[in-house]
Amino acid sequence: MTRTRPVVPQWIREAGQVARGGRVPGPVEARGVGRAARAAFREPGRERDLAVQSLKAAGAALLAWVVADEWLGDPMALMAPWVAVVLVQTTVYSSLRQAVQQFAAICAGTLLASASQVATGTTLGGLALSVPVLMLLANWPRFGDQGIYAVTTAIFTLASGTVSTSAVSHRVGQAALGAVIGVAVNALVLPPVHLRDVRENLAALAREAGDALHTVADDLRKSEWDAHTTVGWLSASARLEYRLDALRSARHWSRESLRTAYGPLRAVYRVPLSVPPEEEDERWSRVTGHITALNRTLAVAADDGRTPAPPRGPVLGSYAHLLDLIGDACHAEGSRLLEGHTNGPPDGRTEEVLRRLHRQLQDGLREHAWQGAAHAAVLGTLLLQAENLWAEIVPVSREE
Repeated sequence: MTRTRPVVPQWIREAGQVARGGRVPGPVEARGVGRAARAAFREPGRERDLAVQSLKAAGAALLAWVVADEWLGDPMALMAPWVAVVLVQTTVYSSLRQAVQQFAAICAGTLLASASQVATGTTLGGLALSVPVLMLLANWPRFGDQGIYAVTTAIFTLASGTVSTSAVSHRVGQAALGAVIGVAVNALVLPPVHLRDVRENLAALAREAGDALHTVADDLRKSEWDAHTTVGWLSASARLEYRLDALRSARHWSRESLRTAYGPLRAVYRVPLSVPPEEEDERWSRVTGHITALNRTLAVAADDGRTPAPPRGPVLGSYAHLLDLIGDACHAEGSRLLEGHTNGPPDGRTEEVLRRLHRQLQDGLREHAWQGAAHAAVLGTLLLQAENLWAEIVPVSREE
């Protein structure tokens, strides 16, 4: 099963690109890192969550080393911090699941490598016998993405040159110790809860939907717009789809955050464990679909080689005004989602303007019908999408 991943901040993606490119970070990258650091100190957010998880992983590794090496004096102390640092995951449930998978993989790698060396009598023979089998076993879905640790453990076991019952028990014991410490640190020290990401992505989706509608409205008011103009509209639709994917990913992680310890987290966590209902995701998914359909309709109408023709005359200004009203409603919804307020009905003036614009567009549709089916088809489709958008964004208006 393909797993969704948490949303990665832009500065992290840029840093990864810089690292892969092998070039020295310039002023732009340095400013991005500086903004992320200031954001982590200033207010809660993804940057602070990332910093906390990184420090927790480092702390878990240090604690595991102290316990394994300083307190227990175990010769295989390296295994404990190695396992602990990996198991400080994005959710407590992920830590528990991956702890089981990784421990099973380490046990399989240790036992098979030791048995292979005993059977062949040489390190090379042990590698040749165990590694192919473990590589196939690493792809077993039950291991998730932890199966590769069976192979690396086998290589470390054979490279150490010490294969005995005592060495095997020490290695497995330290893996168990590291797993316990990693899971405990992740669960007890500022446990990760990805609820804020859902609210932020919903609000951002609403704001970006409003921005996309305002952009279309501004372009429609221009005396000329063509296929080149529609490229920007279609790009805005693609960005909305990307934001929608980010919202779905955030919803997955928020659901997983509360999967194992909802009660204890509610008792100790400092923010309300509440998110907008999943119906909001579906609603804004439909809004994204309507905006995409609207932009595609305009893109087809702007293509000289296609039959549908764009609307003409004053009706185009009325439609742009209508899109502005819907865009304003999207921005208002974004603020509501971010602040957790309930949405109220639109004010009387907005409703009056909406009704007037709707009448103008209906009259324009009748006029375009006399000019030919091509113009009327486009305007009718655009009007339908606008009505769908208003009904989704301001559902109270539809109920009244």
